[in-house]
Amino acid sequence: MDRFLTVSVIVSVLLSQINCDSFQMRRVKYAKVLGFDWQNCGQPDVPAVLKTLTVSPDPIAIPGDLKASASGSTSVELVAPLSLNVTLEKEVAGFWVKVPCLEELGSCHYRDACDLINQLIPPGQDCPEPLHTYGLPCRCPFKAGSYTLPPSDFYLPYMDLPYWLTNGNYRVQGVLGSQGKELGCLKLSLSIHSD
Repeated sequence: MDRFLTVSVIVSVLLSQINCDSFQMRRVKYAKVLGFDWQNCGQPDVPAVLKTLTVSPDPIAIPGDLKASASGSTSVELVAPLSLNVTLEKEVAGFWVKVPCLEELGSCHYRDACDLINQLIPPGQDCPEPLHTYGLPCRCPFKAGSYTLPPSDFYLPYMDLPYWLTNGNYRVQGVLGSQGKELGCLKLSLSIHSD
């Protein structure tokens, strides 16, 4: 699993742990994620590339079980600070509207994705499963090379979502960079339907 995918997964987990009161969040008892799709969006010569990513089932149930596998590579070592620019758009009446950055959720610039990872998985702590089992790194620096996550089972727990992120079609683009250079770009699209 490449550095960008690792950051994406860890940031997603981190965001699910944020306090509900800050965002007028509500507890989602049940949600479905449908039509999950992804693509690289960087220039052909960017060093960090996601090669494969599969998730099942479709729809993905939250809470529920998820099976995922991935592979990617980076031709350069990825070290702090790694900037992460996230653009989140929601479809509203047939138009794509950029969701602003509200308390570090939405279309936000993160100065160092490595800091976000360290908040979630403090240095010195083992990497969470299944990364630990497969010897995959979970914090900076990430050495140049290829990474593979074999088909692995995950459990998606109940989560708290902001009221504006509970139903609809979404597009997310994440651009990873360092010292003014783009290292990788990934686009995701999905639909969320909750109770």
